[in-house]
Amino acid sequence: MPIDESLRFLPVSIAVLTVSDTRDLASDRSGALLAERIAGAGHALHSRRIVRDEPEAIETVLREWVADPAVDVGITTGGTGITGRDVTPEAFARVLEKEIGGFGELFRMLSYAKIGTSTIQSRAIGGVAGGTYLFALPGSSGAVKDGWDDILRFQLDSRHRPCNLVELMPRLQEHLRAG
Repeated sequence: MPIDESLRFLPVSIAVLTVSDTRDLASDRSGALLAERIAGAGHALHSRRIVRDEPEAIETVLREWVADPAVDVGITTGGTGITGRDVTPEAFARVLEKEIGGFGELFRMLSYAKIGTSTIQSRAIGGVAGGTYLFALPGSSGAVKDGWDDILRFQLDSRHRPCNLVELMPRLQEHLRAG
C-alpha cells in the first residue's frame, strides 16, 4: 500500500478503550499493544481506558469521544465475539451515524488468512459519528495487530494513496452545514 513520502504526515488523536470483564491496565496486553502502535505511527494517544462488557458503559465512552473535539478516532478492543457478554457491536449500533462496512469485511478477510474459518466469530465493525471515526477490534493481540498493521495504520496515514480516511475528516459533518 503506497505511502507518498512527498506529502506531509498529519497526526490524528486516537482514544483507546478495552472492553473486558477481566482485564486491568496491568494485564491489558491488547490495549497496550494498540497504544504502542498508535504512538509508533506518529499519532497522539488521547486516552486509554477499560470498561466492563456492558453496553451502556461502552456507549457512554463512545459518546464521550464523539462529543470531544480533541478525539479524531476511537478504537475499542474486545467484546466483538458472539457470546452473551460480547456487546461492543450493539453499543456501536446505538452511536454510529454511518457504518464503514468495508472495515469489518476487510478485517475478516485478512484474519481468514491467519486463523481460517474461525474469523466468522468476529464482529469487528467501523463507522463514523459526529465527525469521529470509531472502530471495534476483537480483544486478542493478534486481532489488534491485524486491524492496526494491515488496515488502520494505512487508512489513518494522510500520505496513503490512492485515498485515506484522514483526508475525509473535514467533510464528515457536511450534512450539518446549512446549504
